[in-house]
Amino acid sequence: MTTSPTPLASAIPDAETMTNAAKLQIMDSKGAKVTFGSLFENQKTIVVFINEAPTIDFFPTMYVEQLATIPQEILDKAGTRIAVVGCGDWQPIQSYAEMTTFSGPIYADPSRSLYRTLGMKIEKLEGTPSGLKRKSYVTVSPLKNALQSIWKGPLKHPSLIGKQGNISQLGGELIIGPGLTCSFASHMRHTEDHAEIVELLEKAGVKYS
Repeated sequence: MTTSPTPLASAIPDAETMTNAAKLQIMDSKGAKVTFGSLFENQKTIVVFINEAPTIDFFPTMYVEQLATIPQEILDKAGTRIAVVGCGDWQPIQSYAEMTTFSGPIYADPSRSLYRTLGMKIEKLEGTPSGLKRKSYVTVSPLKNALQSIWKGPLKHPSLIGKQGNISQLGGELIIGPGLTCSFASHMRHTEDHAEIVELLEKAGVKYS
């Protein structure tokens, strides 16, 4: 089985794209607008774009739960932080942070303008294609995922129904900063295609064993 990325999956944004993306606004957990560029202006930042907002899909939850287990001290030692961006409304952010125990900043891009500008234009609902190995963070079956997604999403947080954004929007990961330099980019090709965390940290110069 192969897990090699396609050229599209590893495309790094050029300088013009990064300049344009840095000017775009996203929303924090309070609904306040911040520029994307402020996330990495003074510090190297791993930016994780999850595929949809944190209200329905369980796979992004499992991925961010793994991000939450990374010791803060190794990030501090490498001068690096992690930020998460979703494509729905900002209201679910606090509940998502509590559910995943992720303590880093989480933002919302409901217009998906940032996703599109950075080249994350794929929309699909399919999981890992036949013949490809599933990523290590995907630890449950599709059926169990569906049941857990319903419980953790609509049933547990009914007030957040309709705020999840486009459920077919795929995300990815970028390592940016300080400044507008992007040293790594990975675009998801299907719903279970976030970058392996060990490899992502290695690309960011974070020692993690």
